[in-house]
Amino acid sequence: MVRLSQVSLASIALGVGAVLTVVGGIAYGQGNSTLNLVGFFYGIPILLIGAALKSAELPPAPVLQPASEQVLQLRQSQATKTLTQVRKDVTCFRYGVSAHLDQVLEKLGLGKIEAERPVLTGLYEQVSPENTYSLVLRFNSPLISFATWQEKQDRLSRFFGPHVRAEVQLVGENVVDLYLIRTNV
Repeated sequence: MVRLSQVSLASIALGVGAVLTVVGGIAYGQGNSTLNLVGFFYGIPILLIGAALKSAELPPAPVLQPASEQVLQLRQSQATKTLTQVRKDVTCFRYGVSAHLDQVLEKLGLGKIEAERPVLTGLYEQVSPENTYSLVLRFNSPLISFATWQEKQDRLSRFFGPHVRAEVQLVGENVVDLYLIRTNV
């Protein structure tokens, strides 16, 4: 099932605006003043709004592997409000931000300026070694060293709230997986 947040409002506005504008143009050519007004007075502004939204649109982060039935059951029973909110935020279209979790990364000291911050490239969910729910965020981090990520592990755990432990793992050159693991403590 597709959530409304996974649909691009910019694309919808562009489509509706284009259709109304074309209908208005055709109506103008045929001398139909009512459709002409509707097409131009609604179509052009909606088209412009769609274009503005499209220029400020950030697509959802890709899910790197589908969640198994066991993971979905653990998510239902164990995911904290914070983990649920993070997953929903990064898997929907965002407007007016340059990168997913950019403000979070700045607050955590993982890049003081936008150009050096890690970029979220995807996510997946899995069962942790302790048999609990785990949300994994994958970042491309060419300018922030893995040692810096390791230094921030405790701060990441505190930031993502109670009952969450953060662990980082280097999975490739400049690629860091941030594991947000549900704990019972």
